[in-house]
Amino acid sequence: MSEKIGLYWFHCDLRVQDNDLLFKASREVDRLICFYCFPSVDQYLCQYSQERQLGEQRQAFLSQSVASLSQTLGSLGQKLIVQHGEAFDILSDFIKQYRVTHFYCDLFSGSNEQSTVESLSRLYSRLICTQLPVNNLFSEALLPFPLEELPNTFTQFRKKVEHLPIGLTPKLSDLPPIVAGYMDSNAFESIPCEQFPGGEQEGLTHCEYYFSGHLAKQYKQTRNGLDGVEFSTKFSPWLALGCVSPKRIFTLLKEFESKQGANDSTYWIFFELLWREYFRWYARKWRARLFHFSGINRQTPLTSFYSYRFQQWKQGETQFPIVNACMKQMKATGYMSNRGRQLVASCLIHELELDWRYGAAYFETQLIDYDVASNWGNWQYLAGVGADPRGSRQFNLDKQTQMYDPDETFINKWQGKAVTRQLDQVDMVDWPIEPAKGDN
Repeated sequence: MSEKIGLYWFHCDLRVQDNDLLFKASREVDRLICFYCFPSVDQYLCQYSQERQLGEQRQAFLSQSVASLSQTLGSLGQKLIVQHGEAFDILSDFIKQYRVTHFYCDLFSGSNEQSTVESLSRLYSRLICTQLPVNNLFSEALLPFPLEELPNTFTQFRKKVEHLPIGLTPKLSDLPPIVAGYMDSNAFESIPCEQFPGGEQEGLTHCEYYFSGHLAKQYKQTRNGLDGVEFSTKFSPWLALGCVSPKRIFTLLKEFESKQGANDSTYWIFFELLWREYFRWYARKWRARLFHFSGINRQTPLTSFYSYRFQQWKQGETQFPIVNACMKQMKATGYMSNRGRQLVASCLIHELELDWRYGAAYFETQLIDYDVASNWGNWQYLAGVGADPRGSRQFNLDKQTQMYDPDETFINKWQGKAVTRQLDQVDMVDWPIEPAKGDN
């Protein structure tokens, strides 16, 4: 009998433990290839973000997380092949060169990645392809409705799923050996990420620290803070790359509640894990419509694109200090609070009247906790073209500043002083606007 050769495509599941797909692969194949492909900046990203590469902090967190995975796999007798380029071409070459019989990867939220898998399945009809939602709380089979009947609002979804069972995968202690004739991976540079060190062990350490004290019992009262380490959970960077599974966080939360008691704050942590879950299934259902200007309901917003306004927003040089501070914080750290994200999105859509997709794509380049489903789903939600039945969300930025930064401590720290220049110096097609007589 010929050997069963497995190929595992790591993407945003950069961990070994709590990974039911890797556990399944370890039991089904004789030899295994573990592969990661660094993302290339595709045309879609450049079109909207006007960025040529990922932000420094996002690159650092990603490279550190991949390096951590490589080290962990090495401790189990495996190696991680790391390459740059188009995933389809590289995966196709592996399948042919190593006579791969079994292919494993996440059940992707991103439509581009899912299309890659579907193309490989069509090209290699004998390939046994296994996909599981390794970064979800629930499997598709466990959902009490077919995917095409996913509720149109989060509240409806939450009521149907919040009592479903959630369990962890058995501990993985070994992996199949590497394939014969294995080619060593391309070298890559791991860049330290100062505020959020990447990797599975760093993520688990952070989660265990968060639940070791009383922070979880105060979460609902502190979660809207704009700056600082402990006002929110900060699980999102490790969740986004799959360094830590949502099931592990849920398990730690339940252990905390059993020792210290449950309250509104501990429930709210679960509530936000469910929001994340909803957007992952939402992205699976709507696929490419996640990126459409008119959203899932084909409601075209009354916004456009003005290059100069967009540059002001990106650089934190708008008329709104709270927005400027948040944007400069993100540029420097790769992170922004949830409250801050809502405020800067509201500014881009309503005050600057810009196409929401440009904001979503810029977030994609900068945020270390970028997650395709949560990012684009939330931007659709705020733009009024997504899952929110009440339409677009506009925030009063002066009122929000009084509520969350009344002494302007955050604004001063991040140098968010308002810029009082003319809103537009170019028109929507980038032609300079001729100043009126008397203008300087």
